[in-house]
Parts: sequence; structure tokens; C-alpha cells
Amino acid sequence: MQSTPNLTPVDVLVVGGGAIGLACALALRDAGRSVRLIEAAHVGAGASHGNCGTITPSHAPPLASPGMVGTALRFMLQPDAPLYIKPRFDPRLWAWLLHFAGRCNVRDWEASARSKSALLNHSRARLADWVHAKQLDCEFVEAGEDYIFRDARRMAHDLAEVPLLRELGVAVEEFDGPAYEAREPALKPGLAGALRFSGDASLRPDRYVDELARVFVAGGGELIEQCALQDLEEAINGVRVQTSRGTFDAGQVVCALGAWSPRMADAIGMRGLRRAMQPGKGYSITYDPPARVPKHPLVLRERQVCVTAWERGYRLGSTMEFSGYDDTLNARRLGALERGAAEYLHEPVGRLVRERWFGWRPMCADDVPLIGRVPGRSRTWLATAHGMMGIGMSVATGELIADLVTGRAPTLDPKPYDPVRFA
Repeated sequence: MQSTPNLTPVDVLVVGGGAIGLACALALRDAGRSVRLIEAAHVGAGASHGNCGTITPSHAPPLASPGMVGTALRFMLQPDAPLYIKPRFDPRLWAWLLHFAGRCNVRDWEASARSKSALLNHSRARLADWVHAKQLDCEFVEAGEDYIFRDARRMAHDLAEVPLLRELGVAVEEFDGPAYEAREPALKPGLAGALRFSGDASLRPDRYVDELARVFVAGGGELIEQCALQDLEEAINGVRVQTSRGTFDAGQVVCALGAWSPRMADAIGMRGLRRAMQPGKGYSITYDPPARVPKHPLVLRERQVCVTAWERGYRLGSTMEFSGYDDTLNARRLGALERGAAEYLHEPVGRLVRERWFGWRPMCADDVPLIGRVPGRSRTWLATAHGMMGIGMSVATGELIADLVTGRAPTLDPKPYDPVRFA
């Protein structure tokens, strides 16, 4: 799949081979631009690989919600808690958390939810079109997603969000415990209830990323792996990009570096990325499917464990850990996924483990992506900070970047995502 490095200038160079970078590259190719994509490791090496692959307009409400500060403080002494901030001296992290805490109010929570919803809803609709038109073999299923509750108080908390979700176009159906148990035999008895989001969908994320890369290359795009960005310099007529595999020239550059964006802030030309973003570490375990798997993707709400099954796989995932760029695979946090699933499911794990994984999600302090021109630059663009929603926002982000770079009238209002807010 990888192309041999070519020094011929292109219209657009995209940096980053995850779902966001590939969707941007593909949308730009569809817009008639010559595109080269470079990736420091290999396609899908980051958070795009091991997530649960859910496409969820239902997840528009941001992590920064009223009451979240108290929850985070309680969890700091529980290393296997769903949300964990590793105690350490890290001025950048604490500055980020202070900004995050300042948004844990109803007004900012709702504003972020509306901004995220526009991307999620548009991407959900367009993803189905892409899968069909581009023949993406990624186990895409429009089967919805369900929130499962064993605690009536937690369900009441989530029900308070339902009016806003319905206003944002999300279909929500409520079930009491016995009614849902009758529908889903994979679950143990004792549920307080469930919420069903029938408009959500799912896919196999590693296959999705591979398929985006395949279609991009087949359509004339150039893909270079093991090619790390080192620096870039704008000139009057273009951008010169220094990489580990040579120097490339392009008319425009799109930086889709995910959680690595703050580390490349100087090269990108936006130091504000360091205070805007933090890596949020997520975990997953992939198994061969057990005999009884849920009919739909589930979120086990009290334990914040996501359960997804595909034809050839079964995955437990989620958790949010702020521990910087710690690259250890924490067995205790992986174990928390299995323990949490065991509270709800008759067969919480498969017989054979295929992969234990972690990845860094690109978390923004306001939980809204950064999509747009780098402040103070004319030819450098950002597409990053999608948090836990990179797969679900990928198509809309790609098409918005293509609109902005080519000068077309954007389908979505780009103002909520403008990086200038962190300049």
C-alpha cells in the first residue's frame, strides 16, 4: 500500500495516518487535489486502531460536565477507576485541568454538546454514504447502541440529558430493567433499565482505517509510512516540510497528528496546542467472540465499559487516564474492563485474547475538535483534538477540511472548531 517517496510537489500534504488524517486526504482527493499523506509509524498506529468503533451522535455531551470535578477528585485514589488522573507534578496538565474544570457548568456543557453534535450527526449520515459509494469493507452496522444501568440513580442522572439529545436530533428509547433483560439474553438479571440510541452505528475501526488507506491510494493518493514530521516552513507559494525521509513541498499542509499535536506545536506554529490538549489514555481487550454476545454495542454505564462485537471479534474498551505519554500497558486497568463486564454479562470475555491495547486520545480542554487554519499561518491547517470521537467524526472532519482548503462554501459552520480560540 505504501508509496515510494516522491519529491514532486503536491497540492496538499496531510500529516497523520489515523482515521482523521485519512478522511481528510480522501476528501481532498475527491475534491480534485493531488495529495500526499505521511505517517510517522504505520496507518492506524494510534487511537484509531483499538477503540470500540462506535459511531455515536448520542455521545455529544462532553466529558466536562457539571459535577465532573468532584468525580475526578474522588477517583484520584482509585488507579482502576474509569476516569483516573495520575498524581504527579505536571504544570501543563494542571493548567489544562483548570481550564477543563472551568467548563464544568451547564452553559459550557451545552455549548460543547451542540458543537460536537453538528459534527457527529453530519458524519454519521455521510459515513453510511462513504461505506456504500467507496465500498469500504469495515463491518459497518447500523444497529444502534444501548446504555445499560444497574443503578437507578445513575440512570436518572443520564435521563436528565435526554431532552437536549432529542433536541439535537438523537432518537432515545427508554426501557425498564425487566423489559430490556427480555430483549438481551447476554445480560445478567438485576438491571435498573436501559436507554437505546437507535441512530448510532458501529464498525471495525482497524478495518475502517485500512480501507480508507486502500481507497485513497487506489484513487491516486500517495501514502508514505515511517515518515515523521520534523518541521515545516511556509513560503509565499507553498510549504516546505522537513521529515525523517526527506523534504517535501506542497501548496498546503493539513496536520492531523492526534494526541501528538502538542508535541509538534513548534513545528506546526501554534504553541497554544500545549495548553489546549492532553493525551487521554484508553484501553481495550480484543477476544474471539464468546458464545453469547450482545445484540448491539453496549455501554455499561456505572463501570464505563464499552462492549462491541463483530463477526470476527469481540472487544471491551474505554477508560480515561491522564498520565501523560506513559507507554506502559497497565494490567490493573485492563483488569477493570473485565471486572466491570463481569457485573453485567453472563459471558463477559472470550476464550482467546487476541490483543491487549492502549492508545492516547487527543483530548481538548473544551472537548471540541480543532479544525481550521493555524492562527498566523496562511497555508497550514489543523484537524485534531477529537477526543473519544475520532472515528465518529472522521468523515465530517475530512469534508470540512476539504471545503476550507479548497475555498468551497462549507457544509458545516466552521466557527465552533476554529483553532483561534487557543491562539
